[in-house]
Amino acid sequence: MDNVGIVVESLDTAVAFFTELGLELEGRTTIEGDWSGRVTGLHGQRVEVAMMRTPDGHSRLELSRFLEPPVAADHRNAPVNSLGYLRVMFAVDDLDDTLDRLGSHGAEVVEEVVDYEGIYRLCYIRGPEGILIGLAEQLG
Repeated sequence: MDNVGIVVESLDTAVAFFTELGLELEGRTTIEGDWSGRVTGLHGQRVEVAMMRTPDGHSRLELSRFLEPPVAADHRNAPVNSLGYLRVMFAVDDLDDTLDRLGSHGAEVVEEVVDYEGIYRLCYIRGPEGILIGLAEQLG
C-alpha cells in the first residue's frame, strides 16, 4: 500500500495530531490543474495536501484540504458499522502514553481501551475533526 487519504478542514491541526502520533511530514503542496481532475473526476479542483510518513517508512498518510470544489459530504461522525472507509489503525509502543499525548490534541477514546486475549491492547479514538483512528499496542 502506498498511502491512505483523509480529507480534513484544518491541515495544520491534522498535521500536528499525526506528528504527535509519530508520523513525519514529508511535504506540503497544492494540487491543481487539468491532470488532477482527470485522475479524481473533480475537474477544477484545488487541494492543499500534506504527505505524512509512518515511522517505519513503509506507509504514508495523505491529508487533503479541498479549496475547490467544496466538500461534498461529512462522514466524520459515522458509526463504525457504516459502509465505506472506517478508520486507520496504528501500532503504538505504549498505548497509555500515546493517549496522554494525543489528548492534548483533542483526541478522545470512543468507548474504552480493551485487552484482546493478552495479545493486544486496543481502542478507537476520535481525533481532530472527529476522524476515527484505531490504536493497537502489542503485548508481550
